[in-house]
Amino acid sequence: MESPIEKTIADLGNSDSPLLTSRLIDLSNLNSEELRLFKQVWAAIEPKRRRQIVHRLVELAEDNFELNFDSIFKDCQKDQDAEVRSKAIEGLWESEETSLINPLINLLEQDSSEKVQAAAATALGKFAMLAEHKKLRSSHTFKVCQALLTVIGDKSKPIEVRCRALEAAAPLSLPEVKKAIMEAYQSHNSRLRISSIYAMGKNCDHSWLPILLKELANVDAEIRYEVVGACSELGEEEAIPYLIELLNDPDTDVQMTAIQALGKIGGSEAKKCLEQCLDSPSEVVQQAAEQALDELEAVEDPFFFKV
Repeated sequence: MESPIEKTIADLGNSDSPLLTSRLIDLSNLNSEELRLFKQVWAAIEPKRRRQIVHRLVELAEDNFELNFDSIFKDCQKDQDAEVRSKAIEGLWESEETSLINPLINLLEQDSSEKVQAAAATALGKFAMLAEHKKLRSSHTFKVCQALLTVIGDKSKPIEVRCRALEAAAPLSLPEVKKAIMEAYQSHNSRLRISSIYAMGKNCDHSWLPILLKELANVDAEIRYEVVGACSELGEEEAIPYLIELLNDPDTDVQMTAIQALGKIGGSEAKKCLEQCLDSPSEVVQQAAEQALDELEAVEDPFFFKV
């Protein structure tokens, strides 16, 4: 007689069988025998159905941290379908297992799909952050840094992949990373420039601030939006007057991001401005300002709790 988990696995290949949450959660924390059975069934499932299953598992894992489908996601990184591979990489975002580094580097360097390469680059960013905080062995740090920097400098790679690699490497306080960010900023490719601005914020180096403050006046709303986010990441109060000016920006997304940045950076000037925003005729601005003030209060007073 089949066990519940065996029936769940067997039904995966049946396109007429709905992907019920109550059944899919059975796939969490599979043991070695259950995983072996899963692999057998998985190989015969049509690509469309495999994509649907992986998407649902990623959603479930995001909604419930107690669910663990890592063994499935690891195996799906080798799937023949690019959409399944890229989604599986996304599903492993919470995992800090260093055993993932080599497979991710291989996918970044060798996968036939641009989408998979880009997803692998983004996933390596987590390990770049761990490396920056000295939470990786030096051998792992070297591999991650070398892989990302090589891709950033490889002009034969798709722009999107190079951008993701730059963003992933950004937390590393290495001269090579800073050089790569500057080269991307000085390029004539708009996607690379936007990526470089994002990277400046993640690089957490005060020396980027003059460039960012200058770019707050850029005519391109997408660039202004990214610059505001980068200023927020740097957390320098010097940016506050410039961000306040953007509360009248013609682009709503830039306005909202500026309000959020004021709440994150904090300080008396930012707080005063946000309090004034509570009287705005725009309900959206009022709500954004209220949320930003809550964040500011939480930073200033760790015991702050709004009822």
